[in-house]
Amino acid sequence: MTEVEETMKRIQGHKGVIGIIVANTEGIPIRTTLDNATTVQYCGLLNRVADNARICIRDIDPTNELTFIRIRSRHHEIMIAPEKDYMLAVIQDPVA
Repeated sequence: MTEVEETMKRIQGHKGVIGIIVANTEGIPIRTTLDNATTVQYCGLLNRVADNARICIRDIDPTNELTFIRIRSRHHEIMIAPEKDYMLAVIQDPVA
């Protein structure tokens, strides 16, 4: 099992985790635990969120860098860890 698969399995084992997505910098899914339609929808939207957040952080302080985003709604909590070559997103039930 690769390091990525081990990490995804460990994260998936946490209480309330609905799905995990690993996507490249263009928003194309590389690995996922969700169905294809849901993955494509999340990848496109979360990639835009991460790009806009990265721009905002750099506009505020050009020496700073975005490392993590957490978005919580009534039904889901989405955590995004954008890296140089990929983005990791975890979707979970916030009340679980």
